[in-house]
Amino acid sequence: MLDRIQAFLHTLTSHEDKEFAPDDPRVAFVALCFQVMEADGAISKKEQQKFRELIRQRYDLSEDRLKALIEAGHEAGHEAVDYYRFTSDLRRHLVNEDDRVELLGILWDIVYADGQRSEIEDHVIWRIADLLGISSRDRVLQRQEAAVRRAEENTEESKD
Repeated sequence: MLDRIQAFLHTLTSHEDKEFAPDDPRVAFVALCFQVMEADGAISKKEQQKFRELIRQRYDLSEDRLKALIEAGHEAGHEAVDYYRFTSDLRRHLVNEDDRVELLGILWDIVYADGQRSEIEDHVIWRIADLLGISSRDRVLQRQEAAVRRAEENTEESKD
């Protein structure tokens, strides 16, 4: 009987090699990405592609690990009732404000991936920035830089 209880507890606390802990800052960030992508009610193919590209670049993961991270972040995002859990994890792990500002820039890149920016997406990012302790000035600068990057991508795509 004791062996069965120990085995059960072990399954609750053990993580397979490809799983991510719930308090992993990467899971928190991916969950916030999903919150941003879903804010306007639809996730476009371009948003999905940009999201995967940016997460792959940022964390340098194999395809299996990337898929596991995305699944963990998606699940965490759907279980959450607000952004605080994720932003507090990120603040705890990213003590450097520049790192938090960089993550906000990635969120803006995802917003602009489909060429449209909605008021709801603006509000979600404003709330996330506020919880991350990012100034309004930095939030706006990141938004403007993301818009410029998107315009440059559009120019490059039209040349091809």
